[in-house]
Amino acid sequence: MVDPVEGLTSLVVVAADSGPLLAKSIGSALASDAAVEVVLVDNASTDGEVERAATTHAGDARLRVLRNEANIGFGPACNRGAAIASGDVVVFLNPDCELRERSVEGLRGVLNSDARIGLLGVTVCDPAGRPARGNRRRDPSLRRALMTFSGLSRFESRWPALAGVEMPEAPSDVAIEYVEAVSGACMAMPRKVFDAVGGFDEGYFLHVEDLDLCRRVRDAGWHVAIAHALCVTHEQGSSSRARPLFVLRHKHYGMWRYFRKFDPMAGWAWARCLVWSGIWAHFALGVLGRLVRMALRRVNP
Repeated sequence: MVDPVEGLTSLVVVAADSGPLLAKSIGSALASDAAVEVVLVDNASTDGEVERAATTHAGDARLRVLRNEANIGFGPACNRGAAIASGDVVVFLNPDCELRERSVEGLRGVLNSDARIGLLGVTVCDPAGRPARGNRRRDPSLRRALMTFSGLSRFESRWPALAGVEMPEAPSDVAIEYVEAVSGACMAMPRKVFDAVGGFDEGYFLHVEDLDLCRRVRDAGWHVAIAHALCVTHEQGSSSRARPLFVLRHKHYGMWRYFRKFDPMAGWAWARCLVWSGIWAHFALGVLGRLVRMALRRVNP
């Protein structure tokens, strides 16, 4: 572990056959006017994009590439990138996520203005500028999941007990909002907070590790917040298009791990059985849906 450099922001980007969008992500990070470094962690990519990024920015000492011999998962790769990062603020940026002008300055400004914030998210938008789902979320408890899947969460404005995982539209007059969880596409943390909570839980391979981190940051006494005015562009799923079933399986395993770690209902055998059955039934439906779409594409190319 290195002593953090005050005023330096370390952007950790994990690549795993992430495709040509990786170049945009790295380029947007290095284009910042703030003092930055980029730690690109390669999870054994074979698409040549990591080498292309390294060649493009070969003269820029702010880019460092850390190569793993195998795909060790997103959270473990983030931890290894953070371990060699030098900044006093660490930003975890998806390889298909593009920063906008002054994003880094904005993130640092919010963190400097409120020492109670331990993890800061932003408004993540699709390429058309539409805010993505999951920018601000509640912890995914069994009760909330049932409210969401049953449709009862639509009535939460009248009966708050029916609240689901997704939150209603953000208030327009609030610039910085404390929430339970934010999107993992772009998350900024003071280095001292990241170290204090032990980084990402490496028991997750891909997906849900962001929710876990948000939960542990809050449990440790800091706030999780979203800066509504700060926006980044995210073309979701660039790494998962080549291996959709692989990604889907790990996402559902992550949901199961989160439930067992944090949900009070996990202490009940009937609840564990219900959740396990529901998660893997949902996985099976997802596999079936993808197989049907693949078959339809072959019939109607």
